[in-house]
Amino acid sequence: MNTELSTTRKTIVGVQFLFVAFGSTVLVPLLVGLDPATALFTAGVGTFIFHFVTKGKVPIFLGSSFAFIAPIIAASKEWGMPGTLAGMCGVALVYFVMSALIKWQGRKLLDRLFPPVVIGPVIILIGLLLSPAAVSMAKDNWLLAGISLLTSVIVLSYGKGLMRLVPVVVGIIVGYIVALCLGLVDISAVKDAPWFALPPSVTHFQLPQFSWQPFLFMIPVAIAPVIEHIGDVYVVGAVAGKDYVKDPGLHRTMLGDGLACLFASFFAGPPVTTYSEVTGAMQITRVTHPQVIRIAAATAIVFSVIGKLSALLQSIPSPVLGGIMLLLFGSIASVGVQNLVQNKVDLTQTRNIIIVSVTLTLGIGGAIINFDTFSISGIGLSAVVGVLLNLLLPKFKDKE
Repeated sequence: MNTELSTTRKTIVGVQFLFVAFGSTVLVPLLVGLDPATALFTAGVGTFIFHFVTKGKVPIFLGSSFAFIAPIIAASKEWGMPGTLAGMCGVALVYFVMSALIKWQGRKLLDRLFPPVVIGPVIILIGLLLSPAAVSMAKDNWLLAGISLLTSVIVLSYGKGLMRLVPVVVGIIVGYIVALCLGLVDISAVKDAPWFALPPSVTHFQLPQFSWQPFLFMIPVAIAPVIEHIGDVYVVGAVAGKDYVKDPGLHRTMLGDGLACLFASFFAGPPVTTYSEVTGAMQITRVTHPQVIRIAAATAIVFSVIGKLSALLQSIPSPVLGGIMLLLFGSIASVGVQNLVQNKVDLTQTRNIIIVSVTLTLGIGGAIINFDTFSISGIGLSAVVGVLLNLLLPKFKDKE
């Protein structure tokens, strides 16, 4: 399923792949208070780390993970950004442990711990718990939010080819242009910004301020992205017509993602994850060569040092982003529902109803469990409870 291309055409396709992932990669840091240029830098370098660990065989691009938006916002309020960055090191630890378990026991263990009846509700919660942030940002100017949302919906519904893969980028561009026309954008920072500027995390490198509380807080949240990673590796393999689970091995892809997350945490970037958007682009273009993905990663690094681009991204009005978030966060929740449907989770069984109900109720209700200085809440608590219920509840069919 791979198409032979010249170096020039590989470069063009690689840059195009970056634009497919660009919107989500820079949107996450904008929402949580991190620098978008840094996110591009850590995504690019993280992708290279992943390709090194996987022997350059797996065509995957790593970008900012939406799963950590709510946890990063909550952690930064509680422990500040230095403590939050230390907490994100815990995400890498989860990947490392999973990599070792897969190497040791294979996928059977993961299927036992994280079946669809557990993962589906967790994914739903990721979207639902983010929805208040979307409404909060959109309500400052519903006109801008509505225009951005409507544009994205139109592109997603009627766009063809690669155009259909970039509804976020198009929605932000149209919303930004309207905001400019209405005089709602301050472009003074863009004018003053230099053309060339290294990401702040590179020029002012600072180690994360280690603390156990944010470290333990972030660990449970990583469960859903880890399972998503496994699914994405299978999907990419299907698109490329290769079995990456066997060669180079799922343990290697997991280790590569974990090392990329660890690198991101040390350079003040959000945790990175496999990007399904790029997988979709590969399926349409029929180009699955890993070298093309590495070109996209190199382009991300180049973009990260363009100072005016970073300033431009930070000048986007929050209602424009809020409108986009209304679509994106709802989409995340719908993926969770889709996960339950596609895996044919039988919700007529009492056991499954209990797991789904308790998981959703704890997350939406904002339950918190405290042990001295340690606390766990939100998605993390719900995921842990879901796993425990799945292991403890008896597996038998209800009697007629």
